[in-house]
Amino acid sequence: MSAAERDKWDARYRDGAYRDRTHPTKLLAEWLPRCPRGRGLDVACGAGRNALYLAANGFAVTAVDISAVALERGRLAAASRRLEVEWLQADLDEDPERGLPAGPFDVIVWVRYVQRTLMPHLVARLAPGGVLISEQHLATDAAVAGPTSPEFRLAPGELRRSVFGLAPLHSYEGLVVDPDGRTVALAQLVATNTA
Repeated sequence: MSAAERDKWDARYRDGAYRDRTHPTKLLAEWLPRCPRGRGLDVACGAGRNALYLAANGFAVTAVDISAVALERGRLAAASRRLEVEWLQADLDEDPERGLPAGPFDVIVWVRYVQRTLMPHLVARLAPGGVLISEQHLATDAAVAGPTSPEFRLAPGELRRSVFGLAPLHSYEGLVVDPDGRTVALAQLVATNTA
């Protein structure tokens, strides 16, 4: 991601984008009770709604995003709720290996950030028995919210095919209504490291 892209995301967050999204992703809320406890990683965390949910549920959390403005919003939200989260700024498009913290992690959350070379780096950081929870925008002909560029939407089946040896626990592709009322096309995957 270029400096221009980073600046674009900083401007979005500075202008209040996603301010109403304080709820965790529904997929995370549904699956977290079945996950092992320990360390959690929130990839492309934005302002940290999923990182905060992990921390509130007892995880030692690391959250990574390119936007310093989003991370500061997350820091302030964590402080107001007396939650501990390690916030890291990194460009995962340029160098995922360098941008991601060392594992292992018991839960990795990767939501609505399409980066097709990221999966092997996440799998390498997932603890044995750990769980990956991923939800990505899906290519569709339906009128839905989310990115308009096909570059930021996965093809049907693409997420499930990318799991590199993880055992899928849940997979879904289709239309979902977000808590804010927006209809989105999503590919969802929950998978575990059986190693």
